[in-house]
Amino acid sequence: MPWLIAVVLLGGLLGILNSTMAAVATGTLAIAFDTSLSTIGWASTGFLLAVTATIPFTTWAVDRYGGKRLWVAGLALFLVGSLAAGLAWDVGSLIAFRAVQGVGAGLLDPLVLILLARAAGPERAGRVMGLMGVVLSLGPVLGPIAGGAILGALSWRAMFLISVVVGLVALVLAVRVIPADDPVSSRGESGRLDVLGLALLGPGFAAVVLALSQTAEQGAFAAWQVLAPLGLGAVLLIGYAVHARRPGPLIDLGLFRSRSFSASVAIMGLGGMGLFAGLFALPLYYQQAHGHGVLAAGLLMAPLGIGGSIAMPLAGRLSDRLGARGLAVGGAVVAIASVLALTRIGPDTPEVWPALAALTFGLGSGCFSAPTMGSLYRTLPGPMVAQGSSVLYMLNQLGAALGVAVVTLVVQTADSTIGVFWVAVVSNLAVLALIPLLPGKADAPQPVREGAPA
Repeated sequence: MPWLIAVVLLGGLLGILNSTMAAVATGTLAIAFDTSLSTIGWASTGFLLAVTATIPFTTWAVDRYGGKRLWVAGLALFLVGSLAAGLAWDVGSLIAFRAVQGVGAGLLDPLVLILLARAAGPERAGRVMGLMGVVLSLGPVLGPIAGGAILGALSWRAMFLISVVVGLVALVLAVRVIPADDPVSSRGESGRLDVLGLALLGPGFAAVVLALSQTAEQGAFAAWQVLAPLGLGAVLLIGYAVHARRPGPLIDLGLFRSRSFSASVAIMGLGGMGLFAGLFALPLYYQQAHGHGVLAAGLLMAPLGIGGSIAMPLAGRLSDRLGARGLAVGGAVVAIASVLALTRIGPDTPEVWPALAALTFGLGSGCFSAPTMGSLYRTLPGPMVAQGSSVLYMLNQLGAALGVAVVTLVVQTADSTIGVFWVAVVSNLAVLALIPLLPGKADAPQPVREGAPA
């Protein structure tokens, strides 16, 4: 079991690190390919869209082909995309190969949760999701640090080629450690793919994510680059909601009939949005107010990731015995107090104070995130773990894109980056309001019923 967890988390870390490293390298890549920042930005946007569009397919494929086979296939595809991106000859080829990486990451991301949840079972969901939280906490912080160090010493190509080396290690370990599983189907005996549902759901979510990404790029909501994909996404998702009322949908919307499940995915999305605001604003503050470079600002971000990586395993383990609600309330209060403190910092504030506030922000976020994820998987029967994981990841992608849009608009309209921290305050207040819907110590989570009508 420990080896299985380590190997799965290593593969899950690949996509997060590569995505954040590439974001740091945007300026370097624009110079290397002699193109604009908006054009090179499609290397990151294409990756994100490919991830979002692929996640619903993983829901069906994990039962059709088995978790180990799909995991190995996802790693192999990610490796091919990484190698090709490292050898890209122009901006078009880089964008295309980053999309290939995104497809591989779209297979791996929900599979991390699926494989861990199935191996742990409901009684150990909290502690295993807490370990998963270490990756989620450290990945966004380590990525900019690693990216800045690599770009400072080597070529931008090394950033992608290093992913190939790490990915090969993850692939060899996966073949040896992850147990083989027989393909099963939770959608009828035939395991037939819901092609229409896939054609509606994946592109629908991807179109909404694209609209939010364009909001950040255009600096306005009422632009055709935003409204066109947003309208298309809304039509596709409404179409899926109508289609899902029929038997055997790709993802059963009856999942949301469970109060615990709905509250869990909402808390994770809002908490992620608040954490993203901190990840976005703190490096800008260190660069603008204190004159630090990218690498130094990334290193000063480390307390935020360290706080989350300490709190999540402990809070996850405790939640298996104590329930989610009490731990989550305490964590949300600490997170709110921390970001309120960050709204008070300025150019004359000694750097130790924002670092301490970031540490406690990470601790607070970890204390409500791991118990919430554990609670989510305690509501799901085994055959619906894949669907629940896909829903969680799709909504997280949507929340991340919404966070990008909101934070960018705030930065463009405010006099300083401090206003971004108020986004985190509002997000965490909403988390605190939703926590009473989670199961407490004496409550058994209300299970999601298989085949519940959407």
